[in-house]
Amino acid sequence: MTEILIWPNQQEGDFTIADFTFENGGTLEELNLHYITLGTQGFDSNGKINNAVLLLHNTTGSGRTWLEPGLTNELFGTGQVLDLAKYFVIIPDMIGFAKSSKPSDGLRAGFPNYRYDDMVVSTYRLLTEGLGVDHLRLVLGLSMGGMLAWMWGEKYPGFMDAIVPVASQPGPMSGRNWMQRRISIEAIRNDPEWNNGDYDENPSRYVLTAPFSALMTQSVVRLQEAAPTREAADEHYWRLVDRARKGDANDRLYQIEASMDYDPSAELDRIRARLFAINFEDDELNPPQLATVEPAIAMIPNAKYVLVPASDRTYGHYSTMYASLWGPYLVEFLDDLTV
Repeated sequence: MTEILIWPNQQEGDFTIADFTFENGGTLEELNLHYITLGTQGFDSNGKINNAVLLLHNTTGSGRTWLEPGLTNELFGTGQVLDLAKYFVIIPDMIGFAKSSKPSDGLRAGFPNYRYDDMVVSTYRLLTEGLGVDHLRLVLGLSMGGMLAWMWGEKYPGFMDAIVPVASQPGPMSGRNWMQRRISIEAIRNDPEWNNGDYDENPSRYVLTAPFSALMTQSVVRLQEAAPTREAADEHYWRLVDRARKGDANDRLYQIEASMDYDPSAELDRIRARLFAINFEDDELNPPQLATVEPAIAMIPNAKYVLVPASDRTYGHYSTMYASLWGPYLVEFLDDLTV
């Protein structure tokens, strides 16, 4: 079992938005957003919170992802980049994930279809209406969270000082990235036990294809090390199937489909915060060969980009989970902001 660390002043809470209207016009009488906070609020001379940091999780995780040792051991300790003696860290579960409102809470396929824009808008309301935060020092996101970070910079350009999207592309959901998502979508929708989302027991057929997404995100080198024989590969495959079985089919379907209209490319010139994009050379989900990031960076004043070289320490897209690989770049970036 993954160790979960307890950090200074770690607290959890829920914020309810009444009659939330989604981008597509759907409504939910009560939208609940669960969140974790770490550290202590700091205030300026006007009594406004001045040390808030927003952390955004990935598609296969939740807010608690940020509490796993590969991240916390490098980020939140004394003298580290997000030292909790200095920062008030806010970590929400996005719509559709973990303890926030999601289809498996009871509505099943009757839950409104949500998109990434709804995640950004609802989180903004959590911050401003629920936590009294009207400005952020930093928005930092991993994978899906990285995509959301690009959107934050466009939708609320004056709301944050800095944006760091990790393992993401600022272009349309397309190509291999979307095709591997489409495979997951169709596997669920065509599972004979799915029953248009109205099932009593979680469908069992789609999970047999669920490991394909992991194959598209894991480093091929690390994967070969983990499964050097056919027998070891079979064992690894069945572990991934078992992990998929523990999730809910509707929840997973909605999470994947939420990305379908993602495309921040048209409004990159709205970003005013200092932006620093971090990607990984061996990330097959965001392959550097597509050269999507470089022209985007050129459109944003003072923006920076680093491509972390592949090495015996990197894990492809999963490198996001090891802040030792990208944290030093974040340190340098934030130090530069204070100069």
